[in-house]
Amino acid sequence: MTNAAKNLRGTPSAIPTYHAGGQEVMLFEQAWRNQLPVLIKGPTGCGKTRFVRYMAARLGRELYTVSCHDDLSASDLIGRHLIGNSGTYWLDGPLTRAVREGSICYLDEIVEARKDTTVVLHALSDDRRILPIDRTGEVLQAPPEFMLVISYNPGYQNVFKGLKPSTRQRFVALRFDPPEAEREEAIIRGETGIDPDSAKRLVTLANALRSVVGQDLEEGPGTRLLISAARLMVNGVAPIMACRAAIAESLSDESEVTTGLMEVVAAVFAD
Repeated sequence: MTNAAKNLRGTPSAIPTYHAGGQEVMLFEQAWRNQLPVLIKGPTGCGKTRFVRYMAARLGRELYTVSCHDDLSASDLIGRHLIGNSGTYWLDGPLTRAVREGSICYLDEIVEARKDTTVVLHALSDDRRILPIDRTGEVLQAPPEFMLVISYNPGYQNVFKGLKPSTRQRFVALRFDPPEAEREEAIIRGETGIDPDSAKRLVTLANALRSVVGQDLEEGPGTRLLISAARLMVNGVAPIMACRAAIAESLSDESEVTTGLMEVVAAVFAD
């Protein structure tokens, strides 16, 4: 496996905590049972990856996660010939291994991959469910247990980075948005053990910042950032300092914007 396509292999026995926000668990299960690929779209830090990890463990399937980027090639997903002490040998990529094993392959932020990379998914994501490996001459038929899952952040799309209709229309799509306040508070408390009042203030802060997205901010804080701030606070870091380090400085590099964010932080955490 090359550095260009590192994968994380999940363990079905370890089921992570997940707070469902709607019917996404049922829909994912039905997609898996009916051999349908799934597209998950939503902003950064809203729980897309946690959800896929949860569903893989719930379904008892191994999970291969690939973080897509500009240099990701089809070979990084499918595999390549390598040279060893005994000569040339073939090494399966994470997508190929997932197909062979009947596992779940999750391609995170698929729009970051090169355009020619997504083409290799077409035969796997329609009713053929095959993976041609040109370099070995194999044509793998995906077993019923195999599932292809991709995700992306619609907020970062532009004319150069987006899913083609020919790719998008092969998938069942699930939209993830930031959780409603009560659910987000429960998530933060469950992940960190922070007190209810502080969790409520963090969510109040997040919603205030999300309301100005498109003005000073490109994107609002995801639940992941709130959990980071809560962990700092639980371990003794003052709330305002924790919010600066985990939220404000992560959202913007511009000092004027950061100063404005910290004014909101100070107002929310004023006693």
